[in-house]
Amino acid sequence: MRIEWINKDNVDAALVSQAATATPAGVSRRGFMKTGAAAGGGLVLGFFMPGAGRFANAQQPPAKVYEPNAFLHIAPDNTVTVQVNRLEFGQGVQTSMPMLIAEELDADWSKVHGALAPAGDQYKDPAFGIQITGGSGSIAHSYTQYREIGAKARAMLVAAAAEQWKVTPAQVKAAHGVLTGPAGQSATFGAMADAAMKQPVPATVTLKDPKDFKIIGKPVKRLDAKLKSTGKQQFGMDFKAPDSKVALVARPPVFGARVGKLDASKARAIKGVLEVLEVKTDRGGSGVVVVADGYWPAKMGRDALVIDWDTSAVEKVSSAQQLKDFKALAQKPGASARKADTSKLAGAPKKINAVYEFPYLAHAPMEPLNCVVDLRADGCTVWAGTQFQTVDQGAIAATAGLKPEQVVLNTMMAGGGFGRRGVPSSDYLVEAVNVAKVWRAAGKTDPVKVVWSREDDIKGGYYRPSHVHRADIGLDAQGNIVAWDHVIVGQSIAAGTMFEPMMIKEGVDSTMVEGMGEPYDVPLNLSAHIAKANVPVLWWRSVGSTHTAYVMETLIDEAAHSARMDPVAYRKKIMGEKGKRHVAALDLAVAKSGYGKKALPKGQAWGVAVHESFNTVVAYVVVASVKDGVPKLHKVTAGVHCNTAVNPLTIEAQVQGAALMGLGMTIPGAAITLKDGVVEQQNFSDYSVARMTDMPAIDVHIVPSNDPPTGMGEPGLPPLAPAFANAVFKITGKRLRKLPFDLASA
Repeated sequence: MRIEWINKDNVDAALVSQAATATPAGVSRRGFMKTGAAAGGGLVLGFFMPGAGRFANAQQPPAKVYEPNAFLHIAPDNTVTVQVNRLEFGQGVQTSMPMLIAEELDADWSKVHGALAPAGDQYKDPAFGIQITGGSGSIAHSYTQYREIGAKARAMLVAAAAEQWKVTPAQVKAAHGVLTGPAGQSATFGAMADAAMKQPVPATVTLKDPKDFKIIGKPVKRLDAKLKSTGKQQFGMDFKAPDSKVALVARPPVFGARVGKLDASKARAIKGVLEVLEVKTDRGGSGVVVVADGYWPAKMGRDALVIDWDTSAVEKVSSAQQLKDFKALAQKPGASARKADTSKLAGAPKKINAVYEFPYLAHAPMEPLNCVVDLRADGCTVWAGTQFQTVDQGAIAATAGLKPEQVVLNTMMAGGGFGRRGVPSSDYLVEAVNVAKVWRAAGKTDPVKVVWSREDDIKGGYYRPSHVHRADIGLDAQGNIVAWDHVIVGQSIAAGTMFEPMMIKEGVDSTMVEGMGEPYDVPLNLSAHIAKANVPVLWWRSVGSTHTAYVMETLIDEAAHSARMDPVAYRKKIMGEKGKRHVAALDLAVAKSGYGKKALPKGQAWGVAVHESFNTVVAYVVVASVKDGVPKLHKVTAGVHCNTAVNPLTIEAQVQGAALMGLGMTIPGAAITLKDGVVEQQNFSDYSVARMTDMPAIDVHIVPSNDPPTGMGEPGLPPLAPAFANAVFKITGKRLRKLPFDLASA
């Protein structure tokens, strides 16, 4: 079994993986694991959280097969390597998570590095119970965990120094990676690391008071910035295992269809093409894989294939008909998600009746999917940028006929994902293993690198679901909402997955309705229909809030207009007790933007929206205009309430990126459509994404707080589009009921 781990930050991560485990006494309550020093010495410390397997199938394997890496390694040269138990795909965890350990460790930040941890039981998210990057939970869920690792390692270093210097631990100070004693004794962490390994891991530690933070809360530049800005960062797409071959798969044009007849003669005649084989694809379908010496011969070979696809057994979705069906269904009550008295609706003097339309959306990360598989008789090694290491490790094992402990899944740096690399079906990884299986069955043993083109990515499924909302709102003469009946129709993300039991209750997928209602104190009667369609669907950055925030914040704005009230004042008036953080974020954005005080140029207007997702509130005050029927966003001011801001620079970057992605939902062409089961878009020429020229000026302001941090990767997206739409209404008088924007039909 070949095990290789390519580390992109020039730190010796292999040192960590070679460590031998030893179980210290008195620490079973937290499931601590302390490993012995590897070659070269040093302190290696980590957490293992047993029993946290709510989602996972993988079990901790015997040490002889796979020795779990630790979270923290202090080398003799005082270098500190922190294992990051997430995927780094642009959100900054390879900097922010080491900050947590370094803060409590009192390390010299200039000597701290981050490394992406492979799949391993000890790296499971403490809240989710699987190793995962999703739900904006990286910092929120590991804030205390990583700080405790740093604090306990520091305590062991201090204890070792006190023992050597024959003083009490209270007399030893630690700062900037150096230990000092009362008589002027001094030693670096690296020099004391071996001795620290002999100390017992403390059962408990006292974490720092936030007022004493030296790293947390400070704007820290990203550790991977230099490599990325100089083009030296290795992503999954860049990685090539020794002797590996490149494979491209011709997938069926309709999801789940199969190969009928195949003529591969022209493909096999192309120089560099090694094999053309039928292979299993996602959703019970089949395709054809071309394996070659490189990408271009594989692509040319795939282009030369003549395939007669059998689509007779699968549904062929057409977007136009689906929209009609969804609209019809929205006129009927669905499964109840929230109940309220709507008896005042019929007699309300003012009414708002609205139907909203949202299309399928592709994730379209900058780096398309890719996966390298080295399949052997006794095990499998995989290199991929994955958000779901635990789930994927189990799926790889099941596909290969192995046990999870026989699978080494190396986490590669990824160029974006937005949810596409966190698939309950592990589709692209399972497919890659199936490619490796047919390759091996053909008598070949080389690793295979399965690469997705941009066209494969856009047409390859797992989209944000399409939705229709129907809202009927009654208002009294003063514009107060007295009744609100609301129905949502769309596919379920969770149906048929391991998440169904916890996400679908009494016929309602919680991701479909999240973000509806709160914090507004309104009588909302909410129901939902789960529709079925032969289109793979998946979470997309901010999940249900991608559509619910738009509906809520444009309708609340419309109610404010009906009440002849300022939209900020109206929102604050109807917010309930749960709206305190919303008010703080909104007030901050308003104050920093100059809203209500600064005169705008002619033709420009303010727009406002505020929304909570993943326990973080983001408020936007925007400035927009419309020229020749095309809306233009000029300025965005954000008020963010995410509790403790671990790295303000990361938060600023996340809000900027999320806002641009939210803006992308409004651009004409930002829709995936189907006709006769076939996705009509195939590249950025016909699937629009926001570009640099669309980027407005964005100012990000954070509400001060010392409370434990909340999620930050996704909350910046949902309120952008509704704030923009609300500004457009002030200019045009048109309410935009669907995304992307279409002023002509509004």
